[in-house]
Amino acid sequence: MRFLGHLIVMIVVALAVGFGLSWYALSDGRFFGAIDVGPWSAWRDAGSPTPDPYTRAFVSRNGALQLGAGEGLQFVATTDSDGLRLDRACRYRVDGTTPVATFWTLVPTSPDGAVIARPGGPAAFNSTRIARAEDGSMQLYVGKTLSPYNWLEITGEGPFQLALTLYDTISFTGLGSSSVTTLPAIIREACS
Repeated sequence: MRFLGHLIVMIVVALAVGFGLSWYALSDGRFFGAIDVGPWSAWRDAGSPTPDPYTRAFVSRNGALQLGAGEGLQFVATTDSDGLRLDRACRYRVDGTTPVATFWTLVPTSPDGAVIARPGGPAAFNSTRIARAEDGSMQLYVGKTLSPYNWLEITGEGPFQLALTLYDTISFTGLGSSSVTTLPAIIREACS
């Protein structure tokens, strides 16, 4: 009788761990197929002809049209550089430089992917519409309150995410080797 009890407990634990890991890999799976650079994460193989199974599951579950491997790479940040969830009640400064790319865009979206920029205003920042410092760095502000330099006004309440898309870039092709590429920091400045 004791053997049967242990056997049932082992089967329940095995099923819980197996289904739990499968659910995680299919719903998020960042430990398996994504690359992280600071608060930014991307699925490097999302546009390749033969993605790994975790990337394929992410693309299928997400349902969004992905860029081809030679077209670019999209990074998404749901937290700031300190690991705090991005909140529309706060103002953020995106500070630093972007990797070498022919063109890039930075779009604020809700967690389900809807653009949350002010209606009638610019929907995103891009590499042709930005004022830079003398050293080539940039300071972008995202928030509801008026900010200096480059400001993108957002609307609504609750969490949001930033999507940085690098078009025609080769900066991350050697990721995992000794080359390290940096992305801009996301700094929370003030909350209302």
